Amino acid sequence: MRIHAIQTGTVAIKTRQLQGRGRGPLRRVNTLLDPTWSAELPIYAWVIEHPEGLIVVDTGETAQASTGGYFPRWNPYYRFGVRLKVAPEHEIGPQLRARGLSPKDVRWLVLTHVHTDHAGGLAHFPHAKILLSRREYDDAARLGGQLRGSLPQRWPAWFAPRLIQFAEQPVGPFPTSFPLTHAGDVLLVPTPGHTMGHLSLLLHDGPSTLFFAGDTSYTQQLMLDGVIDGVSAEVGAARQTLLRIKQLAREQPLVYLPSHDPAAAARLEARQAITFGPNNPAR
Repeated sequence: MRIHAIQTGTVAIKTRQLQGRGRGPLRRVNTLLDPTWSAELPIYAWVIEHPEGLIVVDTGETAQASTGGYFPRWNPYYRFGVRLKVAPEHEIGPQLRARGLSPKDVRWLVLTHVHTDHAGGLAHFPHAKILLSRREYDDAARLGGQLRGSLPQRWPAWFAPRLIQFAEQPVGPFPTSFPLTHAGDVLLVPTPGHTMGHLSLLLHDGPSTLFFAGDTSYTQQLMLDGVIDGVSAEVGAARQTLLRIKQLAREQPLVYLPSHDPAAAARLEARQAITFGPNNPAR
């Protein structure tokens, strides 16, 4: 299978968003008040040329996010906590066409969650079957979801996703899953924490499992270190998710692909699985 890492611009966030500090709501306050910015991080979407149809994981961001008036001014996060750079040619639609693909050919669009840097490109996919978790869809419309980065007012009028109900079909340490393909090589698993409806996609490709992780962590090393970001909806759930990912990596070769890790595209190209050693202990 051919798999593409598509970078839809960059985002800079506060360093305390990468590695949260404090307890409860104080974590988000500390993040907003942090004077230090991260480097510009990639905003990745992923495209899988699967025999059963083209699969896209997240849409990346829209160029409109780099212009004034796109974000609600009442939202402190968008005013003080994020810096986006997205040109029109960076959007996923033009980038698919540059690779000889078309948004019209996409069979499944899987959204790990609906923060704008993962769902901002929805307008390119009116013909795709869109999947996300029911919890994510319900939470996004509430004030708490919007404060954390959801923009339901920007969803296209035709947006009517299939809302996933996970079945008790374990995948390694994950107690529930949702099989996407008839071949059984693509599965969705719940990975709550960053948002409580967050999900990830697993692709079994030869000897490796590719784990399209959304925002379960910002880098592979942060996941291995068990570091929870500064904006997670529930720290306990996020910690459990990271433990499950790490356990899965102990059980099988796992290529971990979070959406903002600068090293993720190279790991995908090399099919570089997580290894455990002195710097990354198995426990």
